[in-house]
Amino acid sequence: MVGKEVNEVNKMLKIVVDSTSDIYPNWLKEYDIEVVPLKIIWNDGKSENDTRNKEDVLKFYEKIKKEKDLPTTSQPSVEDFKEIYERAEKEGYNDVLVLCLSSKLSGTVNSANLASQYTDLNVKVVDTKLASSIIGLIALEARRLSNSGLSIDEVARKITDEIDKKKFLALFYVSDFSFLIRGGRVSKVQGFVGGALKVKPCITFNEEGFMVPFKKPIGEKKAQLSLLEKLKEFMPEGSKIRLCMINADNENGIKSLANILKEHYEIVDIESTFMGKVITTHVGPGTAGFGVQLVE
Repeated sequence: MVGKEVNEVNKMLKIVVDSTSDIYPNWLKEYDIEVVPLKIIWNDGKSENDTRNKEDVLKFYEKIKKEKDLPTTSQPSVEDFKEIYERAEKEGYNDVLVLCLSSKLSGTVNSANLASQYTDLNVKVVDTKLASSIIGLIALEARRLSNSGLSIDEVARKITDEIDKKKFLALFYVSDFSFLIRGGRVSKVQGFVGGALKVKPCITFNEEGFMVPFKKPIGEKKAQLSLLEKLKEFMPEGSKIRLCMINADNENGIKSLANILKEHYEIVDIESTFMGKVITTHVGPGTAGFGVQLVE
């Protein structure tokens, strides 16, 4: 449940995230956040949007488990962002803040920036250097800052500074490393070849915005404890944190992971959500983890 301090929405600012934010669906209307979808393209040429409809995504989990060849993924087009900006302008907004997944993983940032040339709105595009549920927490923090009276420029600078200072982190473990290798998101030369398929590699994002594995424990419990130990490197044990748990067909995993985190941190807000189609394509079903924000 999110704190009350974000309940008063500043109607002058539209916040936009892309679908790889895996944002908790209830936050969209409540905090005036819009999603621009990426796309899944199957080998038969058929495509589908990366939606936030849980029933649709659950069907996708089952389908991708059976596929021999992974589908490809596609970033939003310039036209996709132009439509959002045009709609925001018609609805009376002055500013649009766009929070995108890492530019090292997708060209979504470029599409958002190019589209901003076709509107009179003040558009600020932030490369979060992250992906998945942490971007939802970043969006809520942006809403808090906007509601406190900060301008869009100030909000963008503050958010970027907090990302650089590692006040926002994304940590997760995967159950089938082959998805990362086949999807090309983690290099085979990073020391995770050979017996990689028997382990549950733990993944985070480095300063540049690349996904990097940092541990390869055997077994889910050890993977969860590895995430905890990594978190302690950036956020001291006992700190106040906000969490958004994330999973791809592994709700039991995030429940036990959340219980572990509660033993070591003061959790002021916690929510859980499901991983969308695009992120799941690259990390695979069975993935579990969390986005975390350090609270001052």
